[in-house]
Amino acid sequence: MTSRHTIPLLYLALAACATTQDSTVPELTTPVNAIAQQDLPRGSGESIDEHLFIPATVIPRPKPAAASVQVPFAPTSEYYVAPPVHFDNVWTRLIDSFELPDCKEHKSSRMWAKWYADHPDYLARVFKRAQPWAYFIAEELELRGMPGELALLPIVESAYDPFAYSSGRALGTWQFISSTAKTYGLKQNWWYDGRRDVWASTKAALDYLEFLDRKFNGDWLLALAGYNSGENRVARRVRGNLAKGKPADFWNIKLPKETVGYVPKLLGLTCLFRDPENYGVELPFTPNQAVIATVKMETQSDLVLVSQISEVSIDVLFSLNPGYNRWATSPDGPWQVVLPIEGADKLQHWLKSENPDGLMKWDQVLVKSGDTISELAARHHLPVKVLRSSNGLTGDLIKIGQKLRLPRDQQLLVDPLYIAAAQELQQLQFGLIASERIHHTIRAGESLSVIADRYKVSVRNLQKWNGITNPNMLRIGKVLTLFHSPIPPKAPPTNSTIKHVVKRGDSLWTISRRYKVKLNDLMRWNDLGKSSVIQPGQFLKVVL
Repeated sequence: MTSRHTIPLLYLALAACATTQDSTVPELTTPVNAIAQQDLPRGSGESIDEHLFIPATVIPRPKPAAASVQVPFAPTSEYYVAPPVHFDNVWTRLIDSFELPDCKEHKSSRMWAKWYADHPDYLARVFKRAQPWAYFIAEELELRGMPGELALLPIVESAYDPFAYSSGRALGTWQFISSTAKTYGLKQNWWYDGRRDVWASTKAALDYLEFLDRKFNGDWLLALAGYNSGENRVARRVRGNLAKGKPADFWNIKLPKETVGYVPKLLGLTCLFRDPENYGVELPFTPNQAVIATVKMETQSDLVLVSQISEVSIDVLFSLNPGYNRWATSPDGPWQVVLPIEGADKLQHWLKSENPDGLMKWDQVLVKSGDTISELAARHHLPVKVLRSSNGLTGDLIKIGQKLRLPRDQQLLVDPLYIAAAQELQQLQFGLIASERIHHTIRAGESLSVIADRYKVSVRNLQKWNGITNPNMLRIGKVLTLFHSPIPPKAPPTNSTIKHVVKRGDSLWTISRRYKVKLNDLMRWNDLGKSSVIQPGQFLKVVL
């Protein structure tokens, strides 16, 4: 089933009068022009390869539309509704549904608006990342009747970087911690992490924000504060102020420093979008139309095969499906991929005419005397639970002669195009997924070599990640960003060992000819002699 976000949603042209009240403006604890690195929007670093994404402008930018809607007749009734407004730019559409309080009321919000305006290169990178998702998020917000400003929240959270990883162990575009992600249905396992899945995590984040909106009786600033620092903490602060007869809005309750700056960052962005000319910036342009679609499959699927069938390059497929940790979707789901619309059509057409089981290949291993499930899992670089789930095992009991299936058919590696795509996917995943972003504050007596040794990274990489040219000039208290990879890279598939299943009519000579290897080598790899007999179903090791 293909899910497209192409349904045109119409806006009503409604006039509204806004009223504002004076309020005390708390001073920022740190001037914006001297904000420490940790106070910047999370995910503001260069952790993602920009070339992975669909170009920012999908269709030529049209000429500006007329400034006003032409009304063919004068209203004669109080029930008159103006004609619907069509938006060419999805960001203009979102601005039309802004609902949060006036961003200009507080100095901290105005200062953040200026900060963003003073960093156009940063915003350009952010909006390039946001481009594939903006229409989808706008649709979700409108269907739920939620404020358009929430489409800007991922800028504050992660700079729209699905690989952003905070010191608080929050991950993804919407920065979910593990426990909250599980509460809202985002799976996390060896195969997949829903926190990085932009499609799934957007729905989960909006579910959570809807819950917070209800919890705080429609006060979106308190809801946003709860999203950042936890709803229970914010609720306690509100109850405490009410018990003392004090105002209990966002601006008057005591919150952590990060949260005090969190809401003004979002309001600063709304200032920028509401009045771009005043800040000397131009609104980004993203066509108000779908550029991506989801395809739901019936079973676990090899992502490289999906790439080949849909004719979507592996880097684009990976950028749109950053939740997948491995070469395939999870056996327990989700069985869904996000693709450019044309690629989604091709995959959907294939699924209608072919057996969906063809999207996942399996290899087999024959259990021999002395084998245990843990040893087999280690030998084939799989967690024990993955080997169990792939074979429907509830425990660790296996028998001699039993055939166990392993994800990914090793014979596919004979295809050079498959090899290249699989290797590229592996490199992309290891470079971004397997890495945890960590922030380290330099202490007295620490050197780059000491820090590098602690986190098992190289000094060279530590310098590269932090732009350090002179390792001897370190300042105590400076925050370093580093990426720690808890999962070691696997050997690339090139020059790898595959298993050939002997078929009826095969001989050692025909097999050696097929794989272009020497007959003596084939016999040596498999401990065979000249008089050895091979049988159908037997596995032979072949080193490519």
